[in-house]
Amino acid sequence: MTRWIVVAGLLALAALASLTVGVRDMSLDAYLQALTAYDPQNPAHVTLMAIRIPRLCAGLVAGAALGVAGVLMQSVTRNPLADPGLLGVNAGAAFALLVGSTLLGRADEAALALLAFPGAAMAAAAVFALGGGLRGDVGPVRLTLAGAALNALLLSLVTAIVLIRQDSLDIFRFWVAGSLSQAVARPVAEMAAVAGLGGVLALLFAPGIEALSLGGALSRGLGTRPGRVQAGALVAVTLTTGAAVAVAGPIAFLGLMVPPLARMIAGHRLRAELVMAAMLGATVLLLADTLGRVVMAPSEVRAGIMTALLGGPVFLVIARRLRPGAGAA
Repeated sequence: MTRWIVVAGLLALAALASLTVGVRDMSLDAYLQALTAYDPQNPAHVTLMAIRIPRLCAGLVAGAALGVAGVLMQSVTRNPLADPGLLGVNAGAAFALLVGSTLLGRADEAALALLAFPGAAMAAAAVFALGGGLRGDVGPVRLTLAGAALNALLLSLVTAIVLIRQDSLDIFRFWVAGSLSQAVARPVAEMAAVAGLGGVLALLFAPGIEALSLGGALSRGLGTRPGRVQAGALVAVTLTTGAAVAVAGPIAFLGLMVPPLARMIAGHRLRAELVMAAMLGATVLLLADTLGRVVMAPSEVRAGIMTALLGGPVFLVIARRLRPGAGAA
C-alpha cells in the first residue's frame, strides 16, 4: 500500500509541475485566482485555461493509455521488448492520421482522430501475424524484427507522401514525434472515454491473459479460449494506443519503460500491473513534457523525443538481458 501511495504522490507532483513549470513560471496563487475568478485579459489566466490544463489532461490520457497498452502487449506476447512504439502500432495510427490529414485537410480534428483506430488495429494485427501469432509461436526476436520492418515500411510511405505533397510537411512535423503542445486542438475528452473503455477491456481479459502465460494446452484445459483472449487484448491495445496517438501523436518507448516498473511495484498480478502502469505512464509522460519545456527554454523539446532519450538506454538494457527464445516472465 505504501508503494501505491508513493506513486500516487509522484503523479500529483508531476501534474503540479506540468501546471506551474514552463517558460513562464507561475505561483499557485495565480492559478487559484484563474480558477475562481477567470480574467480573459490576464495572460497568466489564459495560459492556464487555454494551454496548460488541456496539456495536463492530454498527458494524463496518453500516458495512462500507453502504459496499459505496453503491459498488455508484453503480457500477451510474453515479450519484454513489446511496445506500441517499437512494434509499429503507434506508427500505424500516426500514418493513418497523416494520410487523412493530407487528403481531407485539418478542418475537423475530432473526425480525423478517428482515423488513428483503424491504423493502430491494422498495424497491431500485421505485427502479431508476422511475428508468429497466427501459429501460436510469438517469439521476442521475431516480433521485434516484424515491428522494425513495419516501422520502416510506414516511414517510407510517409516520406513518399511528404515528397509528393509539400503541404503535408507541417502535418508530418507533428506526427513524426509526439507532443502535448497541441492538446487544446485535440478531442481529449472523447479520447479519454475511448482509452477508459480500452482499460476496462484490459481488466476484463486480464485473467485470460494470465492463463495464456501458462501455455496454450494448459490454458485451454483451464477453459480459456486463446483466440478470444488475444482478440480482446488486441482490441484493448487498439483503443488505448489509438486514443493516445490521437491526442499526443506517437510517443515512443513509454510502453517499454513502464511495464517493468509496474511489475516491480505491483507484483505479478496483471490487473494490479495495469492500474499501476496507467499511473506510472501518466507520471513519466508529464515529467518528460515538463522537462522538455525547460531544458532548452524558450525552445521546446517534444515529449516524444524526451521519452525516446529516456527509453533508448532502457531498451538496450532489456535487449542485452534477453536470451534467444526467451519471453517475458
